Order: sequence, then structure tokens, then C-alpha cells
Amino acid sequence: MGTSKGQALPPRLQAARRRFQHWRRTRKVGSRIPNPLWATAVKLAEAYGIHRTAKALGLDYSSMKKRVESASQSAVAASAKAATFLELSAPVGLGMSECILELEDVEGAKMRIHFKGIEAPDLAALSRSLWGIE
Repeated sequence: MGTSKGQALPPRLQAARRRFQHWRRTRKVGSRIPNPLWATAVKLAEAYGIHRTAKALGLDYSSMKKRVESASQSAVAASAKAATFLELSAPVGLGMSECILELEDVEGAKMRIHFKGIEAPDLAALSRSLWGIE
């Protein structure tokens, strides 16, 4: 079931594996894995699974699992912190405009509409559309 030599790794895992191998060749003995490498490993574990990623990168499964869980808890806490309520209110003007529109066609048909909060330029288009005039 695991990653065998015949089974190819996804390109992202292969690239991370090369980065880890390079770090291991050039590191000072006893130094800890740098945080950017751990961050890469955590992102890959979220995509490919903890076991597969830990095995491909030569990492301890338990350490990897703790880091993934910690990252997911941090993400949940950050999203909860970012979710705040913001009330948006309509801009308060000098007063709401109000008008009564009375329309009468040549045949004597009448229409009366009482508007609140509509501006005059909208009324011309509205009256044309009510009477079917394009």
C-alpha cells in the first residue's frame, strides 16, 4: 500500500523530497528542520495524507501528525478570529425624496404611483416602460 520504488510520487512530493534531501546533505549535525520545510510538509500532508508525505520526506509520522493538527487548529482559530460582524447602514441623506407620479395617456387611462426614495432621472424611464414606450 505504501510508496514503493515502482510507484511514482506526485511532482510536488518529489520536489519537496529533493529539498529535504538537500537540507539533510548540507545541514549542521543536530540542527532542527527549518520551519519553511515543515510548512511545506504540512501543506503536502493535507493534500496527500500524513503517512504518505511522512514516508516520502523521511519524517517521523507522529511529529508530522502533531504539526498537521496544530496547523489545522491554528487555521480554525484564525478564521474564527477573522469572522466578525460588521453592520452596514444606508447613508443618511438630508431627507428621503418622495413624489407622486400621475400618468394619463391619450385614451384617458390614468395611473398614479406614490414613490419614496427614488430620484427624478429614474422616473422618465419608469413612465416610458409602464406605458410600453421604448
